[in-house]
Amino acid sequence: MAWRIGIDIGGTFTDVAMVEETTGRIGIAKVLTTPHDFGLAVIEGIRQGLDQHNIDPANVSLLSHATTVVTNALLERKGARTGFISTRGFRDLLELRRSSRVDLYDLFQDAPAVLVPRRWRYEITERIDAQGEVVTTLAEDEIAGIAAAIQSAGLDTVAVSLMFSFLNDSHERRLGAKLREALPNVPVFLSCDVLPEIREFERASTTAVCAYVGPLLAGYLDRLQRATTSLSLPDLHVMGSSGGVIDIAEALRMPAAVVESGPAAGVIAAALAGRQLGLSDIISFDMGGTTAKASVIAGGEIAVTAEYEVGGSGSGSRWMNGTGHPIRVPVIDLAEVSAGGGSIAWIDPGGSLRVGPHSAGADPGPAGYGAGGTRPTVTDADLVLGYLDRQSLLGGALIVDIEAAERAIDDAIARPLHLTIAEAAARIAEIVNANMAEALRIVSVERGHDARAFSLVAFGGAGPVHATALADELQIPEVVVPPVPGAFSALGLVATDLKRDYVRTLYADLGTVDPARVAAVFAAMETSGQAMLDAALVPPERRALPRQADLRYRRQAYELTVPIVDGEVTRASLDAAMEAFHAKHELSYGHANRAEPVQLVNLRLTAIGRLPSLMLAQPGDASAARTRSRDVWFAATGFTSTHVHWRPGLPAGSVVAGPAIIEAVDSTTVVPPGWTARVDDMGFIRMSRS
Repeated sequence: MAWRIGIDIGGTFTDVAMVEETTGRIGIAKVLTTPHDFGLAVIEGIRQGLDQHNIDPANVSLLSHATTVVTNALLERKGARTGFISTRGFRDLLELRRSSRVDLYDLFQDAPAVLVPRRWRYEITERIDAQGEVVTTLAEDEIAGIAAAIQSAGLDTVAVSLMFSFLNDSHERRLGAKLREALPNVPVFLSCDVLPEIREFERASTTAVCAYVGPLLAGYLDRLQRATTSLSLPDLHVMGSSGGVIDIAEALRMPAAVVESGPAAGVIAAALAGRQLGLSDIISFDMGGTTAKASVIAGGEIAVTAEYEVGGSGSGSRWMNGTGHPIRVPVIDLAEVSAGGGSIAWIDPGGSLRVGPHSAGADPGPAGYGAGGTRPTVTDADLVLGYLDRQSLLGGALIVDIEAAERAIDDAIARPLHLTIAEAAARIAEIVNANMAEALRIVSVERGHDARAFSLVAFGGAGPVHATALADELQIPEVVVPPVPGAFSALGLVATDLKRDYVRTLYADLGTVDPARVAAVFAAMETSGQAMLDAALVPPERRALPRQADLRYRRQAYELTVPIVDGEVTRASLDAAMEAFHAKHELSYGHANRAEPVQLVNLRLTAIGRLPSLMLAQPGDASAARTRSRDVWFAATGFTSTHVHWRPGLPAGSVVAGPAIIEAVDSTTVVPPGWTARVDDMGFIRMSRS
């Protein structure tokens, strides 16, 4: 039997999911995250999973990992000592940024911190114009002085971004070769390798991000690879932000591509669940220990965007432009809010109850975990309300201190607001549900979709607890809880394909551009993609090279991405892309102008190595059935004696009418009054209003 193993690091727990390729049988291991060294929890989780399910490491065909190292390094400003080299006169490009501001009328706001201090930013004499022609030749006699300055400053890595190198990379490559010759132990990242695409600031920022986090990511992955090799496991793969896995070599060539590694895995798993259930329109909802994330899958297609800022600030409902470091790499389009099981409830100076953005994390964790936490969290509220078992979690592995949870809520919330402990817990749940409903609204209604036509796929340790409340808020008719929802993102790591994205700028009028020019650019990217797939030993019959184009109307500043049909690039295929752009513009903005010329800005290609498809299944066994009761709070009834079912004991065809609780080792599902849960043949719980 061949097994695939996926490892997902969360704010509170590290999840390890194992899937047997032939039968779809699923195994999980769940351990507390180790923030001081994430790799410790990863290795412990793998060991537990192999032992619990008697898996021979020789039978593991894929080992895939979602990492938060890149994001954390940027948030905590713990990256490498980085240098930056630009065309003379553009030394302060990273600091000048764009004109977007968090608050238009705040004259005293601080600009986002720059990754590279000015003393480590260098200039070189050279210039290439907007047509790719050399205006000023590269001053090679200046390179030795720059290399000496870099060495004297003790820098760990260097980013190079010269003007218009995406059109003509000769100067940048020559400079890179000379630097590598003079500084053999200093990694050099060139913008023509990282992002050969229009927009100077975004290209420079993406290259600087790669250089800043590259050494840290390399050290982490090297330690992890050596540890997994010692367990006789196969080579490690890393989840990319756009929803595919890449090998370590590709991740280190483009560290920015693994920024949103974990959230991407959850959306991939939700898409797989949709395909299995025949649902083409779904909203993915992942609520973990620190954040809740939502993404839309419309018509079976995952939404991807290249507009993303990493290390930015959240507004409570979305990321705000101008607060982080832009990276121009494909990232799954999702909304993220600071609303997880560990989110801390507090009272602001005006006397209002708030939840988040701060989290108790894994250390000390919620007060109810009995590990020293004293501040009330969403998990503590769920314990008090009876949604979670008041005695233990994780199948008895985590003993609950319900008195500590009640004490934390009473001291910080209930007494200051003159509420009972239960009333305070209910208010906490209401506020966190409102925050998460806003995230669902952003990815559905604000993207032009009617949420009432979608199904909600809920997962994460806390997702199935709160899912029906969100469905009521947005009038979503169905909630789907997949097998092992508490480790579902980890399943996405083994249900995806090998994937690498490429982009080249080709600035032209789409209506008049020669199709041969477009074909030549695609051919160059296909060569790079095929080389990557060759290195990964992907057989030809499992390869795919889908193509896309970034298009816009004249005088617009931003583009929409549309597909280019396979086959020879012809005038007909370009016209089809133009019509697709008009349709997408109308869907996105409510209008389109087919008489307006369309500009081609970038061409994109994705190299995909398809892995054998998986069928996730974990049906229950009636022989494992057990039922008990406890008091659970619901808005309509208050505390009500409620049946608690053991999910592994619910066979296919089981029907559970609310109010009810369905428990498993990894997660708990709440079925409120007025809802009915049904278990299908594959073990999915499908909930709808009665």
